[in-house]
Amino acid sequence: MMQRRDLLSHFSLGCFGSLASLPALATQPPALWLANPYQGNEELSDYWVSEKFDGIRGYWDGRQLLSRSGKTLNPPTWFVQAWPKQPFEGELWAGLGQFEQAASVIQQKQAPDSSWRAMRFMVFDANTSPQAFTDRIVRYQSLVKQIGKPWVQAVPQSKVPSHAALKAILSKTVQADGEGLVLHRGSSLYQSGRNSDVLKFKSHEDAEAKVIALESGQGKHAQRLGALMVETPQGMRFKLGTGFTDAQRENPPAVGQWVTYSYRGLTDKGVPRFASFVRIRPAVER
Repeated sequence: MMQRRDLLSHFSLGCFGSLASLPALATQPPALWLANPYQGNEELSDYWVSEKFDGIRGYWDGRQLLSRSGKTLNPPTWFVQAWPKQPFEGELWAGLGQFEQAASVIQQKQAPDSSWRAMRFMVFDANTSPQAFTDRIVRYQSLVKQIGKPWVQAVPQSKVPSHAALKAILSKTVQADGEGLVLHRGSSLYQSGRNSDVLKFKSHEDAEAKVIALESGQGKHAQRLGALMVETPQGMRFKLGTGFTDAQRENPPAVGQWVTYSYRGLTDKGVPRFASFVRIRPAVER
């Protein structure tokens, strides 16, 4: 196995800062909904469809901005100026294909204003009352209009007539470097946890796993990373040997870090098929 490098030097892709610069942990994580995978047999007339933005999920609790894991984020005062006391949530997004940039900005205690001015908060829900999602769309659109800042935007929602049309929208989204789609049941009340009222539709499945060992490469990858040995939250262990850039093989994730991987279904033993490294999961989301 490759010798483990200094944890701090591998804390992020690019430079996400030191442990001391990480956002502080709030009292407890916010109780947010989580999406299940789209299956293709749903009654589409029940769902609203929107783009899935590839950023960092943020939750405004009425006084501060939190990550999904409950860490207090540190946007500049002007970024959240005039935000209402009602809770709403969205995606802190830096643009198509700019996930690493978004993660880098958010994980700094005091990122430059110029970096934050490239960010958008894409609002997609407002869990202010026991309303159905169709009514909450109107609510979050109203909140965004009330805020009146160009960096706070309401995520558009639309109805899609068929599964074939949905797949065409996904294809167009992915070709434009988008991440995928989200389907939200219009009649559903806000509820935390993973359920089929909210679905994610991507060209591939993805999940997270913890790095438990680094394996050195051979041939053209000699003297650098060959593969990561990872473990899922369910205890399944397997290798990730593809998806890395040359820079990532030279400066790989450290043991103990969490990574996102893509895959295409599971084997009979439950091992992800064609698993491929996507990125290091930002510490702010853990």
